[in-house]
Amino acid sequence: MRTATISRKTAETAISVELNLDGSGSYDNQTGVGFFDHMLDQLSRHSLIDMTVRCEGDLHIDDHHTVEDVGIAIGQAMVQALGDKRGIRRYGDCLLAMDDALVRSALDLSGRPYLVWNVDLPTQKIGTFDTELVREFFQALSTHGGITLHVDALHGINSHHIAEAAFKSVARALREAVEPDPRKADAIPSTKGML
Repeated sequence: MRTATISRKTAETAISVELNLDGSGSYDNQTGVGFFDHMLDQLSRHSLIDMTVRCEGDLHIDDHHTVEDVGIAIGQAMVQALGDKRGIRRYGDCLLAMDDALVRSALDLSGRPYLVWNVDLPTQKIGTFDTELVREFFQALSTHGGITLHVDALHGINSHHIAEAAFKSVARALREAVEPDPRKADAIPSTKGML
């Protein structure tokens, strides 16, 4: 089973994450930040990665530490669940339309974190959620998950749609990348022999 459980506690947040890479996209995410929970649900549902997230954060300050630290913990859980990455497809991409928004994501589970983020969100808030935190989540996920991740918003006028399309697009790319490759199920997907 490609599963992981991560607990992470700092002076700012207390987080637990459970992942199953071979799941059905079931989710139970409770961070205290409603819009972020909605985005995590999308990440799980469209990647088919079962995900349970609990976070108690310093929301009396703002949502920043909660969103960033959950990204860190999910990235760490993915590394744990993937192990030596034997037999995975490694690469994934998705061009995803959601109403006015069109977002392209491409990623490599290379172990070399790098984020290219070409996403403009036209408002500073979605409800009470700071839109700049969308990038912060993906930066933390990329860094701690060892993921080379490119996200480009090609169209969009509604911040909610653009943000949600980004989460869904990355989810679909992750689904492809973590899936077992039936033609190379016993091999590390690299000429180096390791990732």
